Amino acid sequence: MTSIESAAVIGLGYIGLPTAAILATNGVNVVGVDVNAATVDAVNRGEVPFVEPDLGVHVAGAVSQGLLKATTDTPAAQAYIVAVPTPFRDDKSADLSFIEAAARGIAPQLRGGELVILESTSPPRATRHLANYILTLRPDLSIDGSGGAPVIHVAHCPERVLPGRVMIELVTNDRIVGGLTPTAAALAKDLYAVFCKGEILVTDDVTAEMAKLVENSYRDVNIAFANELSVISDKLSIDVWELIRLANHHPRVNILNPGPGVGGHCIAVDPWFIVAAAPEESTLIRTAREVNDSKPGWVVTKVLAAVESLPADAEIAVLGLAFKANIDDLRESPAIDIAREVSLALKDHRINIAEPHVPKLPDSLVGLDNVALLEPTTAVKRSSVVVLLVDHEAFRPLASMVAGKSLVDSRGFFAS
Repeated sequence: MTSIESAAVIGLGYIGLPTAAILATNGVNVVGVDVNAATVDAVNRGEVPFVEPDLGVHVAGAVSQGLLKATTDTPAAQAYIVAVPTPFRDDKSADLSFIEAAARGIAPQLRGGELVILESTSPPRATRHLANYILTLRPDLSIDGSGGAPVIHVAHCPERVLPGRVMIELVTNDRIVGGLTPTAAALAKDLYAVFCKGEILVTDDVTAEMAKLVENSYRDVNIAFANELSVISDKLSIDVWELIRLANHHPRVNILNPGPGVGGHCIAVDPWFIVAAAPEESTLIRTAREVNDSKPGWVVTKVLAAVESLPADAEIAVLGLAFKANIDDLRESPAIDIAREVSLALKDHRINIAEPHVPKLPDSLVGLDNVALLEPTTAVKRSSVVVLLVDHEAFRPLASMVAGKSLVDSRGFFAS
């Protein structure tokens, strides 16, 4: 059982808020910190500002018990969990500015003895960057007690959960904890053991960072194989879905299903951190990223070809904007890029977008005169071409409606 009674979670997004809620429902006094005042207000009302099954119950219960509250200011606490974005820049290197901003909030509160955990998916040595950044702001502290200075304990514990199953996998999945020191790793392990029933594996910080990147790069490489196979199959007039089904009957073959590209805050981003760390050695990982990044453009060409022989007033239905099925998460979604490119290329055609999990169009589609967000049935009824980008279960009843229409099914959804 952990000796930590209070924790601050910096960043109340798709990972930070579930982590804050699961800690709070297990008896830790938690303050969630976020720069978005609307998010803070929602949490303090016991509400969740995004879609994630079962999270609302945890948040409402923790808030009502007084174990969870939110603020825009970083408080004093025994432990800090940093769960802020780590996007990549135009040159594919990691942008650590959000981590540094979190450090600036944490540093004035430290007195010695606190645990600081970086949970954000990060490039190698980002946790050490966080520690060094704090020490530049607080030179009276130390990591190892050198010079008799009070010690802070810094560790990395990457999240390993699947959107749509976060509250289950926070509890059941194994976790990796990497500490700058053995003591930091042990303290972090004890804290996560409050709610984690999976095995908690201890290592150093850089190995922990790399483990998360490797997990997602492995998946990215396998997705790239499927996506490249779909392009090859199209050129050879082969049904890729049947091809994969047949090949997967081999006892040691398990090809994934292709799609319109790769999105989300992890798989579409993390491999670039490895490439940036070792550019000459990561040729396969780089190539996989390039294959997956090129797939949206290929889908756009298929849509343009489907419209080519149709009248100028023909409408196109685009089904789905999220980066994966049955969630509202739009981060790095290839579907949004495809919808925008199709809309710009077909300015004379009306683009009817259906995304049942979001109430409004994302900013990149707002202001396009030929784009409208419609209910799925209406979008398909109005349209001569149907483009399936996300395999939401809400689209399943549309199968009979797409018959007879020109169909670009990037996920084989209506063939299954």
